Amino acid sequence: MRIVNITTAVVAYHGEATLVKIETDEGITGYGEANPDSGAGGVVGLIDKFKHLLIGEDPRNVERCWEKLRRRVFAGPQAGVFVIAMSGIELALWDIAGKAAGQPVHRMLGGKFRDRIRLYADCGDGDDPNGSVSGCVERAQRMVSEGFTAIKFDIDDLHHPAKYDEFNHTVNAAELRSMVERVGAVREAIGPDVDLAIDLHARYDVPSACKIAWELEPFNLMWLEEPIPAENIDALVRVRAQTRTPICVGENLYLRWGFRELLEKGAVDVIEPDVPKCGGLAEAKKIANLAEMHYVPFAPHLVSTPLGTMATAHQCGAIPNFLVQEWHALEEREVWDSYVYAPDGSGSIVKDGYITLPDTPGIGVELNMDGVRKHAVPGFGIFE
Repeated sequence: MRIVNITTAVVAYHGEATLVKIETDEGITGYGEANPDSGAGGVVGLIDKFKHLLIGEDPRNVERCWEKLRRRVFAGPQAGVFVIAMSGIELALWDIAGKAAGQPVHRMLGGKFRDRIRLYADCGDGDDPNGSVSGCVERAQRMVSEGFTAIKFDIDDLHHPAKYDEFNHTVNAAELRSMVERVGAVREAIGPDVDLAIDLHARYDVPSACKIAWELEPFNLMWLEEPIPAENIDALVRVRAQTRTPICVGENLYLRWGFRELLEKGAVDVIEPDVPKCGGLAEAKKIANLAEMHYVPFAPHLVSTPLGTMATAHQCGAIPNFLVQEWHALEEREVWDSYVYAPDGSGSIVKDGYITLPDTPGIGVELNMDGVRKHAVPGFGIFE
């Protein structure tokens, strides 16, 4: 079996999501997703540049193809859009490998530890665009009623009326009170047994991060996500050392090397690689194995269509230290569901806060081309 072509399509979801199609000379086609959580132009251009290195290769040699790209294309830092493009290709290679073997991807990755993948619902700012306390409470209660056992909210309001400075994000007393009020109200509404995570999107400095973490300790958070940028490991160590609130980091780190120092220095309690961004399925499994050596759970960040979401679920099923997987499609649910056919014939792969791992070959979902065409981003073409 040989690769004969690699093409892309870009669809609207959380910005722009790049879908990857790999065709073979035996008629087996694989699909993957590369999602940079921003513009897709760079990803599409790089995939088009990469494909000449892979045409003629056996797609079932997934890691050989991956290493061929990594070793022949990259020079200097291995991160950013280069790795994102490579991740989308890698997911499509696994889809082909599974289809060719007649096996689901989770079995190709070593088999599954669990049948269902628990999700946490990213609730953003709540049901009120202004991020009111009542809007957060209403959304939290709705998600719990739909079966989610874990939820996450954003509390980093850069437009808070009490802010003194557009660029200095040191938290002030009024901002901190409003953060505590929102988190406290959500915790009271959902009770003590639903996991609650809070995201700060790497907005703050060390003193602010520590203050926020201290004030949120009474609410027994599942984690406080990215209180400061992840690039300064020593600064993260200082934050983690000063609070009982677990710290979660990793959505903007790449490859296993990007996580090594973070784990070795004890800067994190939970890691959150983004699988269609950090290097792909095999690389994410290696990151999870590295985390397991440090007794750190794995909870992937994810802002992908159902294709990348299901692919990530296979990887989460194949590791022992999985905690929970992000689901970010609450506000775009109808569009999100339209991109694939669910394996069981229903309208969605997400049910009651879980994804059930399919036993169908490959990733286990097929694209709904009607949905892809309807929501395609103009100017990129559709697998041309």
